[in-house]
Amino acid sequence: MNQNTTAAREPSRLDKACDDYIADLCAIAPTAATAFGIPGFDDQLENFSPEFFDTLATRTKELYDLARSYQDSGEGDAVDQVTAAALVDRLGVELELHEMGEDERCLNNIASPLQSIRDTLLLMPTETQEDQDNLAARIEKIPAALDGYQQSLLLAASRGHIAPARQIREVITQAKDLTGADSMIQGDAAQQAFGEFASWLETELLPKAPTQDGVGRERYQVFSRQFVGAAVDLDEAYEWATVRLEEITNAQNAIARDLYGDGVDAAGAMKRLDEEERYTLFGTDALKTWMQETADKAIADLGGTHFDIDERIKTIECLIDPAGTGGIFYTPPSEDFSRPGRMWWSVPKGEDTFHTWQELTTVFHEGVPGHHLQLGATMCNSDTLNKWRKLACWNSGHGEGWALYAEALMDELGYHEDPGTRMGMLDAQRLRAARVLIDIGVHLGKTNPDGGQWTYEYADNFFANNVAMAPANRRFELHRYFGWPGQAPSYALGQRLWQQLRADAQALGMDTKTFHAKALAPGSLPMGILRDVVIGTTR
Repeated sequence: MNQNTTAAREPSRLDKACDDYIADLCAIAPTAATAFGIPGFDDQLENFSPEFFDTLATRTKELYDLARSYQDSGEGDAVDQVTAAALVDRLGVELELHEMGEDERCLNNIASPLQSIRDTLLLMPTETQEDQDNLAARIEKIPAALDGYQQSLLLAASRGHIAPARQIREVITQAKDLTGADSMIQGDAAQQAFGEFASWLETELLPKAPTQDGVGRERYQVFSRQFVGAAVDLDEAYEWATVRLEEITNAQNAIARDLYGDGVDAAGAMKRLDEEERYTLFGTDALKTWMQETADKAIADLGGTHFDIDERIKTIECLIDPAGTGGIFYTPPSEDFSRPGRMWWSVPKGEDTFHTWQELTTVFHEGVPGHHLQLGATMCNSDTLNKWRKLACWNSGHGEGWALYAEALMDELGYHEDPGTRMGMLDAQRLRAARVLIDIGVHLGKTNPDGGQWTYEYADNFFANNVAMAPANRRFELHRYFGWPGQAPSYALGQRLWQQLRADAQALGMDTKTFHAKALAPGSLPMGILRDVVIGTTR
């Protein structure tokens, strides 16, 4: 299966169906339109009711059925066949999750409707009066959206599907944070709605919620396939992460001895690195400036050497996220590039000290050669890819796996000759290996490294012993793993698949720059399909 082409192609029947689907998706779920950078829907907001999820699933099924017919008949060119395979894989798992009731029960600290309602406002333009009117109109619809979401949670509860108490408590806190004078959402009705929603969760849903965090193997396998973009042997992955964590720890301890002498381990070295003035920034203004300068330099250095970087994506904007949740994330450019790709740093309240030895690798992850290059390259490939391929076909095994691969690649390219920043790169790699163990361990009830059961308290201690992370960020991350099963391991598992794919491509005589160009051109694909596109074989 080879879809790579240099000539513009005439859109096929399947391409047009995908474009129509994106148009309908924007009307059904206006926050998706805002995320895609498609104008005309910023004054609207979906209501997250059971009817909303059913409508979305019905429309998704129509495109899924067409893709299956393409597969069965062999209709279309090579690009169509890749598109059909990706549609069947991605839409198939979405429909499976809908049948399981996962959409209506979705509630966690990072990726559920409450965060969708809140975070879409960050992406909306505010420069003109029309922009301001759209923002106000969307905010006015927040009470209806929260009411619809409550109806979905009630329906799920009637079927015995309630999120764990730990996640409900986190969402209660987030909802209450949106009701005060310093809330990022201004509007009395919206703030009142968040307060009432928090009260309902606290008095009605929380008392019925299970205390057990794990989702079990059956549900977890579907989540894992959704996020990794490939079927994973979960038990083998758990064992692999155990070995990988030990390898990284040994490498960090070796750097610690080189830096500070015998008797100093990785944890001790990282404490000393935090005390070094040359690695320390104070305040979010300094953080933002450093992010921007670092990201811009990476683009200038790598363009034309290890990557071909299109002029349209040589701009990245680095920003501080006012939500203050502790996460770091990237949002891609709009389809017409009027909105640039953006790196967001969500700094928890009270945190004002940042350490560049640790965070240099994060800028590479979110910027270039990470998400900005990866997603930007997809957006630039308009001659080949339809709107669904460019905007909506995403799995984190591909996307986050690539960004983690990019971190390691920058080490290969000599960007971590400073042992301090190499310690930070390894810390990021260690984080991703540790959370494979935590995530799979918690949700599958695996035996922990000390022979007992994974509990929140054990996971917190294990995490603290394996990452250099501020307590507020660490707490947010840990709740994310407990509440968003299968997503966090997809980074390391996806990186592993990317590295295996490059090694196999090189064994066939492909140089690294060619591999990168060929692998990024098709956009985000399930990893098995990407393998077939890049080297024409599966395994």
